[in-house]
Formats: sequence, C-alpha cells, structure tokens
Amino acid sequence: MTENQIETGSTANNGKSIDDQWSEAFSETQPAPQQSAAKPASFNTLKTESTGSVANLEMILDIPITISVEIGRTRMLVNDLLQLGQGTVVELEKLAGEPMEILVNGKLIARGEAVVVNEKFGVKLTDIVSPTERINKLK
Repeated sequence: MTENQIETGSTANNGKSIDDQWSEAFSETQPAPQQSAAKPASFNTLKTESTGSVANLEMILDIPITISVEIGRTRMLVNDLLQLGQGTVVELEKLAGEPMEILVNGKLIARGEAVVVNEKFGVKLTDIVSPTERINKLK
C-alpha cells in the first residue's frame, strides 16, 4: 500500500478510494422534499340526540364495578394471622359508631352506617365524598 492509501483509506476495485466513493455518494443524494406548513386539525361536530346525555350514559351502564364496604383496618404479622381462630377478636383502627367507608373499585366514594333490612345487612349512605376530596385522596 502506498502512503497516500493509508492516509485516505483503502482503494476499491475501480481504483477510487473509500473517501472518494463517500463524497461521490453524498453528492448524488437529493435534498429532502420541503414539507408544507402545518394546518389546524378539523373535527366533525358531534351529533347530539334528542335524549341528550341519556344516550351517552347508556354506553357505560354495562361496565362492571366492585363495591366494597370497609368497617375498619388493621395491620398484623403473618404469624399473628396464622394464630387466628374461631372466636378471636381482631381490633380495628376505627372506633365503634364511626361511619363505614364505601369503596368503588378501591376508591372512596361515600360513608355510611350499617342497617338491617329483611334480615340482611345493608349500608345507609350518610355522606357522599365530594370530587375535590376524591382528588385530594389521590395525592
């Protein structure tokens, strides 16, 4: 190899150096086409039915949710949990008479008190959580 070939790179079969081939390839490339200016998006207006929001509400009526009522909470070790037996009393963090919490998919939505109706337990809602309070609980 000559000293020139070492400095500029090896030569290809046609006698041109790699540097020459690259510069030739770059000179053959064409500039990218100019993009047109951005245009604002246009959306079709939504058609409202005569029933108004009732039609929109029907879309979500079949979504399953889980409602649970929490009377209290406690923390315990697994060893203590395994020791539980029939008749064991588990102390909860809530006091007697405090309202129970009604959760929808694990999120607090209301508070209430226990009632018995036709020999079945139920919950009488006493307080609905405001949207502001729900947002504050998420933080």
